[in-house]
Amino acid sequence: MSRCASLSMAPVNIFKHGADEEKAETARLSSFIGAIAIGDLVKSTLGPKGMDKILLGGGKGGSVTVTNDGATILKAIGVDNPAAKVLVDMSKVQDDEVGDGTTSVTVLAAELLREAELLIAKKIHPQTVISGWRKATQAAREALREAAVDHSNEPARFQEDLLNIARTTLSSKLLTHHKDHFSQLAVDAVMRLKGSGNLEAIHVIKKLGGSLTDSYLDEGFLLDKKIGVNQPKRLENANILIANTGMDTDKIKIFGSRVRVDSTAKVAEIELAEKEKDEGELIYNFQSSSSLQAGVMAIEHADFAGVERLALVTGGEITSTFDHPELVKLGHCKLIEEVMIGEDTLIHFSGVAMGEACTVVLRGATQQILDEAERSLHDAPVHVVSCSEMLMAKVVTDLANRTPGKEAVAMESFAKALRMVNNAGYDSADLVAQLRAAHQENKTTFGLNMSEGSVGNMVDLGITESFQVKRQVLLSASEAAEMILRVDNIIKAAPRKRVPDHHPC
Repeated sequence: MSRCASLSMAPVNIFKHGADEEKAETARLSSFIGAIAIGDLVKSTLGPKGMDKILLGGGKGGSVTVTNDGATILKAIGVDNPAAKVLVDMSKVQDDEVGDGTTSVTVLAAELLREAELLIAKKIHPQTVISGWRKATQAAREALREAAVDHSNEPARFQEDLLNIARTTLSSKLLTHHKDHFSQLAVDAVMRLKGSGNLEAIHVIKKLGGSLTDSYLDEGFLLDKKIGVNQPKRLENANILIANTGMDTDKIKIFGSRVRVDSTAKVAEIELAEKEKDEGELIYNFQSSSSLQAGVMAIEHADFAGVERLALVTGGEITSTFDHPELVKLGHCKLIEEVMIGEDTLIHFSGVAMGEACTVVLRGATQQILDEAERSLHDAPVHVVSCSEMLMAKVVTDLANRTPGKEAVAMESFAKALRMVNNAGYDSADLVAQLRAAHQENKTTFGLNMSEGSVGNMVDLGITESFQVKRQVLLSASEAAEMILRVDNIIKAAPRKRVPDHHPC
């Protein structure tokens, strides 16, 4: 009987060889450590006093990226921890949905999990913490909605709000020293959209040379390609056929072929013979000559992204076949011409069907500067950092003071996490205490003055926050933290066995 009992107590492994399992506290601790590490990695990049990271790519090229953009950093790093992967995926969704707030959402989720770790250590059940967080999130969301102001019906104030948002966003980016120039550039581009929200109409071209202040907004579409040889360099009131298929006959493989002749007259005879056959390949290029005679301008080998945007702004459709030419929809523009930017030649389309189309031309000394300028400009119309976290934290704290039971402790931890996000690169202990005191006196527009490292009125400083970004940061971070907190078991699949290939090609 005792022998049977000892056998039943022996551990039973139900997984395949190589599979791994982490249970209960071990799994939860692993999740906390991974997520908090990701938050700490990008936390130092937050705000005007944030630092940059150098991302060095592998391989022979060893590409170098210098950035403080949270989305770019998290996309580049390879993580093995499941909870860390959840935060990385969350930041990608944030970038896709609203364009910015990727660092803020990652830091807030990490701070929530840091607070959750302390609550779990006090033997508070994860479901109790989650219940308190959900109530706190709802209260914070309502406070954010009530504090929001909409000036979309007043064009002058609306444009001023956009300029304030762009200036504050660029304060934490590479473009901080030229923020007035670039904020005006960004707002002009967005205002051309006339509320359509189609950011595809804004094309960004990066050209080495000059300085950042040489960047400008071009009212039209620029294509980084060259016009064919001996073809017209300028066309007015042009119809545009956009094709992603070959427009010539199948070419004979003549690479490396040589024709020996003893006079130029023989060359002319060969050219004439090819011309008569209407399919010159060796000497006479029939397609090019026909286009030239008809006054057609041809642009070859345009990249697919450029072709798609060209179709969008000119109102044409990309054609893959010519079986029914009557069904082909042509694009149209008033003027096509060659322009020079720096030492490069580009093709400029003006008077296009989509009137809001425009091109931002970025200039800079190095490729790294151009890349970071593009990332900064991408963020400009949508995000800033100042006082809304403290506003939400005050509402959540007030709710915690009115709530009985352990959920109140979870709400207080949520408010503490919100305050930690508000440090914007400064040492937060003293500043957060001052800011908290100001908000207790109902000075709800008070936030951090990053120029002086003190507390100030955001209205007087001209700092405006994007409601959409802040709401998305709050919801995404709380949902991701809640999902990670629910985990009590991590099961890793057994690696697939490598089978030797006995039949190589």
